[in-house]
Amino acid sequence: MSWLYTGGGLAGGVGLFLLGMWMMTEGLKLSAGPQLEQMLARATRSRARGLAAGVLVTAIVQSSSAVTVATIGFVNAGLLNLSQALWVLFGTNVGTSMTGWLVAVVGLKFKIEALALPLVGLGMLLRMGGEAGRRGALGMVLAGFGVLFIGIATLQSGFAGLAADFQIPAGVGPLHTLMLVGIGVALTVLMQSSSAALAVVLTAAQGGMLSLHGAAAVVIGSNIGTTVTALIAAIGATPNARRAAAAHVLFNAITGVVALLLLPWLVEALGALADASGLARGIATELALFHTTFNLLGVLLMWPLAERLTRFLERRFRTQEEDEARPRYLDANVLSVPTLALGALDRELRRLGALALRMIEGSIRQPPAPTLDRERQTADRLQQAIAEFIVQVNRKGMSQTSARRLPELLRVARYYEAAAEQAMQAAAAARQAGSTGTVASDGFRQRALVLLSLIDPTRAPAPLVDIESELATFEACYQSLKADLLEAGAQGRLPVIQMEASLQAASAIRRAVQQGNKALQRLAGQLPEGPILGDEHQA
Repeated sequence: MSWLYTGGGLAGGVGLFLLGMWMMTEGLKLSAGPQLEQMLARATRSRARGLAAGVLVTAIVQSSSAVTVATIGFVNAGLLNLSQALWVLFGTNVGTSMTGWLVAVVGLKFKIEALALPLVGLGMLLRMGGEAGRRGALGMVLAGFGVLFIGIATLQSGFAGLAADFQIPAGVGPLHTLMLVGIGVALTVLMQSSSAALAVVLTAAQGGMLSLHGAAAVVIGSNIGTTVTALIAAIGATPNARRAAAAHVLFNAITGVVALLLLPWLVEALGALADASGLARGIATELALFHTTFNLLGVLLMWPLAERLTRFLERRFRTQEEDEARPRYLDANVLSVPTLALGALDRELRRLGALALRMIEGSIRQPPAPTLDRERQTADRLQQAIAEFIVQVNRKGMSQTSARRLPELLRVARYYEAAAEQAMQAAAAARQAGSTGTVASDGFRQRALVLLSLIDPTRAPAPLVDIESELATFEACYQSLKADLLEAGAQGRLPVIQMEASLQAASAIRRAVQQGNKALQRLAGQLPEGPILGDEHQA
């Protein structure tokens, strides 16, 4: 019965620790999502700054997964290249060691209840006072800290009772060491959190179940185990996400192997280092120091290899990018950070917009481009992926600013979908009409092509006044073409069926261009409250 009670206590302690970590991470992402984005974007101009950004943000957010996701989002956005992103990812590994120091210095040194319960109470008061705002998010962070410390206390109590009856082998021999590394990997895979695994190891070692050497081997295994999460996240992900995940795996694998080879000397050296630095001797403190040291050692090892690693990774995972219908920026990993998810959605919509405008251009040609049917299938698949991503984003908690932006992006998707449909209708009508080359029709097509170049969402934005001026010229050309076709039909110079088809083609092109303009103005956030540019010309 005592074993059942102890096992239940340990399971509950792990559960409370994970719950606390989740609450902290979610609260920090909601309260500081935009700041996280800005910090990573500005702090990666050099290796050292990228590394420092990864360490600092991971230490603050207490989740290397969240920072990895954010970094992948920036690579997909083109805000960071892969070389810059590697150093942020390496920094996140060093930043995870802050959890060890939190457990060793705070969680195991003070009376937990005196700190944890007030934090939970204060956090929930803030949460109840403003659930949807920043105050509620901060309350969730404080309550998460409290729950995390209660989980540490529960683990500490459980391992203290268990140590008297059970002890894990010291792990001095090669087989024992490998067994303990495997335990570390398994703990991290089962919990899906290296921080939780580290907390278990530290409390078990503090309770006397593990020697310093054995606990260090489990910590190495825990670090290697985080790669499984990255590999799972990379399944079906974008090429850039796969490259980032591969870099994460290589870093942890290389660091783990080197740490294992140097394990006996590292353990001896860390005791002397703890004395020299004035740290209080204790197995938990020495383990936290060990975790930090071997991650820093990994950074030193990767420093001269980073450029070669970048070139190697950039040559891999290229087939997915070659398929235009497959999203390049929509990655499930960025869903946990709403600002990044909306940024990825914006960039994918611009890709869809460029495809829709290319279809309009193809429908203007005489005869229409033969690739339109294939491009329509591509657009349909991309629209479906965007719609599914919008549904997933909508399920996530987000700030008021992000919540207002999402409907705007949904409208953009609808505009580009309508533009693609109009392009297909224009092409079908143009094929039925045949060649109706006149001065008016040539002028209309030329103005349409000029306007398409101005409203291309993948190019530098044109001044609004230029677009307005070109829209007015385009509308005048349409009205001139319409009058010319009606006169030709009335005078018998053009069969009525051909006249009707030509009018339908011109009208569909006009509407398609207007839909593309509406989408661009939505993306740019330049829409007035009244009619959108082009809406006044619906006659």
